[in-house]
Amino acid sequence: MVSKILIVDDEQPIRTLLDYNLKQSNFETVMAADGEEAVRKVETEKPDLILLDLMLPKMDGIEVCKVLRQRKSNIPIIMLTAKGEEPDKVLGLEIGADDYMTKPFSPREVIARVKAVLRRSGDRSDIETDGDEILASGSLTVHPEQYEAYLDGKALEFTPKEFELLVYFIQHKNRVLTRDQLLSAVWNYDFAGDTRIVDVHVSHLREKIEENTRKPLFIKTVRGIGYKFEEQKTQ
Repeated sequence: MVSKILIVDDEQPIRTLLDYNLKQSNFETVMAADGEEAVRKVETEKPDLILLDLMLPKMDGIEVCKVLRQRKSNIPIIMLTAKGEEPDKVLGLEIGADDYMTKPFSPREVIARVKAVLRRSGDRSDIETDGDEILASGSLTVHPEQYEAYLDGKALEFTPKEFELLVYFIQHKNRVLTRDQLLSAVWNYDFAGDTRIVDVHVSHLREKIEENTRKPLFIKTVRGIGYKFEEQKTQ
């Protein structure tokens, strides 16, 4: 099945470059030149992944990402940013982007990132599971094969990357994991050592599974090292 990529950028040369290289790699493409058009195209075209520029007319990439996540859309989003847009880049991750790339980038790098995100958010074949395995810790249960998670019986909503991070945590509960370990395992390519993306996604998970994010029961911070997912007793 051919994956459809929505390219959102107000610069025609960049849209053309991405369109050509994605098609050469056997992807289907649709394009949008501003944020409002991007939101409409998501509804009408149902893309499998979005390449979303940060600086857009009418509605910037942050707003587009925010709108889509508020609508419970879990479509993977790779944010495209320019150097010097660091605070906005981090904000993009905080509101639900799965990945980011800094301009200028090579077409080969874009294709590699797109394939990695699609592979890990789509078929989920590289999450280690055992058939219909159910992972549990206290009142939290995770079904990797069904892409479902429940807390006290209530269904939880995650972006693909958040869900994958949760699965990895619960598969390695009671072990201290460094940020670099998590970066390598969950993002599985060189992220230039930028471990802030791990912290951002851990923050997202805590907001969804912890009763008190300041005193988390599940995901504990191990100062100076990383994180540990602590097993909770089943009630």
